[in-house]
Amino acid sequence: MKDHDYWRDKLTPEEFHVTRNKGTERAFTGEYWDCKEEGVYHCRCCAEPLFLSETKYDSGCGWPSFFQPADAASIVEERDTSHGMIRTEVMCQKCGAHLGHVFEDGPAPTGLRYCINSLSVRLKSGS
Repeated sequence: MKDHDYWRDKLTPEEFHVTRNKGTERAFTGEYWDCKEEGVYHCRCCAEPLFLSETKYDSGCGWPSFFQPADAASIVEERDTSHGMIRTEVMCQKCGAHLGHVFEDGPAPTGLRYCINSLSVRLKSGS
């Protein structure tokens, strides 16, 4: 796993804050929250494919939301008790980047809502 100095040189301060320091961008501000383009959402840090546009939906929360990852093996889930809440954090399996959180209030077929920071991913159209 690469250290913070490595990532600090590769990412913008905002990307670093979200992906390496487990930050969160403000709702309704990220470049993908309302994006309708088709393609594959890759990890902004290591380019691992994470989510497909056909699993993206408008959850109304202000962040890109998906009902499942492209491949369950591409993400890691971990209990998060920060900010006085109990949530499940979602991270990139390959590089450990913080992506967002997963909640059990999503649509069929999974009932899950992967609530992902736009700063954690990069859309490759038509991928």
